Amino acid sequence: MPGVLPALINPLGLGEVGTFEPPLWRLTLTHLGLVLLSSVVVLGLGVPLAVAVTRPGRDALRQLAETLVGLGQTVPTFAVLALAVPVLGFGWAPTLLGLIVYGLVPVVSNAVVGLQGVSPGAVDAARGMGMSARQRLWRVELPLARPVILAGVRTSTVYNVGTATVGAALGAGGLGEPIINGLSQQNTALVLTGAVLAALLALSLDALMSLSGPAD
Repeated sequence: MPGVLPALINPLGLGEVGTFEPPLWRLTLTHLGLVLLSSVVVLGLGVPLAVAVTRPGRDALRQLAETLVGLGQTVPTFAVLALAVPVLGFGWAPTLLGLIVYGLVPVVSNAVVGLQGVSPGAVDAARGMGMSARQRLWRVELPLARPVILAGVRTSTVYNVGTATVGAALGAGGLGEPIINGLSQQNTALVLTGAVLAALLALSLDALMSLSGPAD
């Protein structure tokens, strides 16, 4: 499409010269900040939750947690944001809440699967060596579940790159701004510029996270 390549190359980041502010590099950093911050919160909440519900004798709690987290995925993004705005206002806060709700699903699900997939023999061997429950968790269970957990983190992060574009409608900024502005101006170049940059950001983050360990 005419106008897309100049928009990506233009050092000021204009969708069409002189028609769009702020610069795309700034919107990209804002978008990245939203995704990374939400990913840190998701990791800090999701893994401990999975650990808590996979302890022996907590099957009912695990099923409840999986049900609640799964329900969060069925609620439309706009519905979560609309419910959050009256309480949190506009800007980053409601957007982060939406990203956290959606990001928890793959992290919790994968962490539960990974921890449940740890060989009972490995846990019994660690117990036989005199390790406490905490030591078994940190030295045996989490390291063995790490590849599956990381796969969930990758999925969550990449998914939230796309979800974060909705935050522009609430004033959070990010790469959703050129998409929304392009739609309102009937400017296809702006729409594609935001979409292409968001896709490139998702691919870049996925490639970087793939270096931290196997995805399966």
